[in-house]
Amino acid sequence: MEYSVLISFTLASAALAISPGPDNVYVLMQSIVHGKKYGIATVLGLMTGCLVHTTLVAFGVSTIIQQNDKLFLIIKLFGVGYLFYLAFSVYRSNAQLGLDAHGVPKKSLFKLYRQGFIMNVLNPKVSLFFLAFFPGFLFSDYLSNVSQFYILGGFFIVVSFIVFSSIALLSDSIAVYIKGHKRAGVFFKWFQIIVLMCIGILILI
Repeated sequence: MEYSVLISFTLASAALAISPGPDNVYVLMQSIVHGKKYGIATVLGLMTGCLVHTTLVAFGVSTIIQQNDKLFLIIKLFGVGYLFYLAFSVYRSNAQLGLDAHGVPKKSLFKLYRQGFIMNVLNPKVSLFFLAFFPGFLFSDYLSNVSQFYILGGFFIVVSFIVFSSIALLSDSIAVYIKGHKRAGVFFKWFQIIVLMCIGILILI
């Protein structure tokens, strides 16, 4: 078992969770509008959805690995290409972080949990991202591939939950900081680009 691979995966997951994207910005907005516990309910919904995507990728990719090593190599190369594509998409995107809370309807804890879950499960880009990200970090010659994917999924969910919950708990301070620093969006944009490219390179080597 290569613990260095698991450590690299954990650090990469943390960097990805910190990088502004639709999910953590959504958590931030719900926390600002409804309150911190409502933001955490949203996080729980999103993380539950990640379990579904982990299962799909675990069984799908494990079957491919068992059938053909070359196909698995192609999947990893696809993953690198997809991560670079995401980095390019971020480069082309607007660097501004909009935090306009006006017009955001208030919802119950369960409705926010359900919305977070549905939003995650019905987003095919999450499975596509897991497919690009996870295969490059298989860490054991002894555990089954399915077990390894679930362990990686578990690490990803725990790390993302900690980061996203921190965003919910610190939402007021984060909102004040972003509004007071006009260049914050540019910083986070380039941070996300660098993280995606570094993970792609890490998978290659």
